[in-house]
Amino acid sequence: MIRALHRWPGLLALALVIILSLSGAALSVFPAAERIAAPQAEAGLTVAALADRIQAVYPGVEQIRRSPSGRITAYWFDQGAPGAAVIDPATGEGVASADPNQAERWLTNLHRSLFLGDGGRMSMAAGAAAMLILSLSGAALVARRAGGWRHWFAPLRGPLAGRLHVEIARIAVVGLILSSTTALWMTASAFDLLPDGGAIPATPTEVSEETGFALDQMATLLQTPVAELRELSFPYPGDATDVFTVKTDRGTGYLDQGTGALLAWADLTGWERVSETIYMLHTGQGAATLGLVLGLMALGVPAMGATGVLIWLAGRRGRPRIRGNQPAGRAETIVLVGSEGGSTWGFAATLHAALTEARRSVHVGPMSGFAPERYARAERIILLAATYGDGAAPASAKGFLDRLSTLERAPEIPLVVLGFGDRSFPAWCGFAKDVAAAAQAKGWPELLPLDTIERQSPQDFARWGRALGEALGIPLKLSHQPVLPKSEALTLVSRRDYGAEVQAPTAILRFALPRIPLWQRLTGAGFARFQAGDLIGILPEGGAVPRLYSLASGRRDGFIEIVVKKHPGGLCSGQLTALEPGDTVAAFLRRNPGFRPGRSRAPLILIGAGTGVGPLAGLVRGNARRRPVHLFFGMRHPDSDFFYGEDLATWQNEGRLTRLVTAVSRGARPHYVQDALRGEATQVAELIRNGARVMVCGGRDMAAGVADALAEILAPAGLTPAVLKAEGRYVEDVY
Repeated sequence: MIRALHRWPGLLALALVIILSLSGAALSVFPAAERIAAPQAEAGLTVAALADRIQAVYPGVEQIRRSPSGRITAYWFDQGAPGAAVIDPATGEGVASADPNQAERWLTNLHRSLFLGDGGRMSMAAGAAAMLILSLSGAALVARRAGGWRHWFAPLRGPLAGRLHVEIARIAVVGLILSSTTALWMTASAFDLLPDGGAIPATPTEVSEETGFALDQMATLLQTPVAELRELSFPYPGDATDVFTVKTDRGTGYLDQGTGALLAWADLTGWERVSETIYMLHTGQGAATLGLVLGLMALGVPAMGATGVLIWLAGRRGRPRIRGNQPAGRAETIVLVGSEGGSTWGFAATLHAALTEARRSVHVGPMSGFAPERYARAERIILLAATYGDGAAPASAKGFLDRLSTLERAPEIPLVVLGFGDRSFPAWCGFAKDVAAAAQAKGWPELLPLDTIERQSPQDFARWGRALGEALGIPLKLSHQPVLPKSEALTLVSRRDYGAEVQAPTAILRFALPRIPLWQRLTGAGFARFQAGDLIGILPEGGAVPRLYSLASGRRDGFIEIVVKKHPGGLCSGQLTALEPGDTVAAFLRRNPGFRPGRSRAPLILIGAGTGVGPLAGLVRGNARRRPVHLFFGMRHPDSDFFYGEDLATWQNEGRLTRLVTAVSRGARPHYVQDALRGEATQVAELIRNGARVMVCGGRDMAAGVADALAEILAPAGLTPAVLKAEGRYVEDVY
């Protein structure tokens, strides 16, 4: 519901909201510019002294105004001709034209009404309402994605457009809520939908009918500093019954022109003060710095609009369209999905179709939208939960466990948890297991025990479907056909072969960049943008599940490179290692934002063994800023599988690699990469204490050995790999 409330006003009112934000941002500059340009009154200057100075220069002065920026403007008649000027309060003389800024007037008319009068005002009010809805719903979605309001500024992962959208929203949302709320107030006031609430002093009935009392002798003007003045209007020349009208920050009063006496006074009402405060907050008049801050926040709207459209388009591509998806409040079966890359949504669509065919009403939504109070007719809840990285929640399940923990008691609706994962990863279905354990601890009744799907296996899914059908008392056949991302044809341009001597044939394969369409360049989709450590997926001929390989190159290198070891009976590795220059293979790109070196200048400790050195070598190659990099590389034998040996020497000479430490496991004295770490324990500990980031890539057994070694090395300093992971300074890419 919140997501739909955020999406559709944004898409429908995008142009209007962008016009509002850009024109508002431009208008925010004028109060600050006026404040800088206008001569300011000296401290302690009274209205009496100012009026006397101006009248001495312009005897026919009719009115003096002071704007919130401090600019003083005088209006007069000279021999029947009107005049006006910006006044220097030190002399009372005009120093600049009082004519309104034409650019400001044009922008104001655009911002308020699109030059369309009342109809335009109503349109812009609708835009302000849309912005308010977007801001409030967006804030709720940011909190949901971050895992709760307390984690508002928690680190993000995922595609660039999504991260940029949220990062801008985190900062700008307060200003946008303030701007849109005050805009709606001002529109309501313009259409007289709010009470006036102003107090005007009673018209004086007894005046002296005398004239000529000196301005610099009037007690009220002597007691009023210029900083409080808003407007001083002079009596009509020759009319002895007319009076001075003075308006200040405190109220409005009438002064006798013959005696200087205060004839009547009315203080500003609370309603007037509220209205003026809202006007100040919206326009920046009287608060130029705040206006500039709100203007800068408003500039985030076009960026959020663009990234929001990209997110919407990616969502349409990444999630299958589910026909007949029922509202959560009317569905008998609630299917909630936790997915990072989008593949688990395909399984949800297959399950939805099968249950719908069996005449069951089904709602499919993200696990992050878990809200038991909405499931009024639900008879079962099914969670399809993938795992991200080292057992973490995937993007669409952020906040689920926190929300479950805050419930006073678990739902009475029976639960099914199905985990999706790959046994080659250490945290096999870790998130699904955490969910099942938390549900059990909460006393949530089970319809089926926890089950798992290995590497998106349609066979495993069909087996689980039969078990679910038996529990529901219906025949349930789940025939899932995975939908793979759109692939590109990659042409091999060169290869370097290793490992024949140790019966482990391995090749560094370099492919040419495919042709990148314009829309991909603009959006960063496909191979338009990638980094070393990202993944390419390759579906082997005759296979059903793609194989993922870590990239050893970035987009700036101008090629796509991977390191592939041929595994006995390996379908994909066998086909790849048989490629010759000129051959092609179909591949797609998958981001791996959890395996990044970060933008810090802190040292990097790269640890890899075998083909795991590929993405690490890519990071070294891309280290143009000469960041300190220490590479620990484990191999079988330097004569057979010293991958990138010559390159590493060159990069070391260029300053891209600070230090290289190797470990050889097939020699007289077998030495593994974790042994190399222990041999450099003092320097490793010092680097980490000084803020170094650790990146590990390779097999899971190697990664476990590295974690054990680092635990020993860091123990005297009171650190552990777990602490470093929590700080974001220890990342792994293991298989």
